[in-house]
Amino acid sequence: MKVELIGYTPDPELLPSLAAKLTHSSVTLDKLKEISNKEDLKKLLKKVMEMGHSSVVEHSSFTFAISGVSRALTHQLVRHRIARYSQQSQRYVKLEKPNYVTPPSISKDREMKEKYDELMEEIWDFYESLKDFPIEDARYVLPNATHSNILVTMNARSLLNFFELRCCLHAQWEIRQLAWKMLELAKEVALVLFEKAGPPCKTRGECPLKKEDCRWYPKIG
Repeated sequence: MKVELIGYTPDPELLPSLAAKLTHSSVTLDKLKEISNKEDLKKLLKKVMEMGHSSVVEHSSFTFAISGVSRALTHQLVRHRIARYSQQSQRYVKLEKPNYVTPPSISKDREMKEKYDELMEEIWDFYESLKDFPIEDARYVLPNATHSNILVTMNARSLLNFFELRCCLHAQWEIRQLAWKMLELAKEVALVLFEKAGPPCKTRGECPLKKEDCRWYPKIG
């Protein structure tokens, strides 16, 4: 899996800060920019986010280039609807060699790993045998494990929701791995926005799923 933050709103914390201040000011945005101190704006943004008024962070967006992930992952990812996606097409792109994700549970089992790899080779051999058929028809034999590349853009509010759901230990392992990688990159450019991002057990000390057997389940007292 490879994840890159390839684009984001310039000064991604400034716009949400100004938006927060604008809602309680009688002056124009241009004037606000002149009279506002950046540090004061960051403090305001922190306060607003702590109060749960997160609509202002929708003004900042982040674009990630993601490669080497499975189709099983991307099917989960696109369920986050407030986002924009561009994915490598299996209809137009001919896959020349077996590239696929192997779940850790299978990798640990030597016998199953060998059988898994054999099956993947068999699938690709059959895929290759369909070369005289339209690619859009040949792709029907490809497994969920097939590597895919995808570009995703989310605003900061959608990302916060994504991190809350997918950084959780009960999220599927591959998309959880992706979520933590994306969060790490987002923090590098917008720490105030994502300082408290992550699963609710870590950010709010609560578990909406009530999974008391989870090792991250909040301890009281």
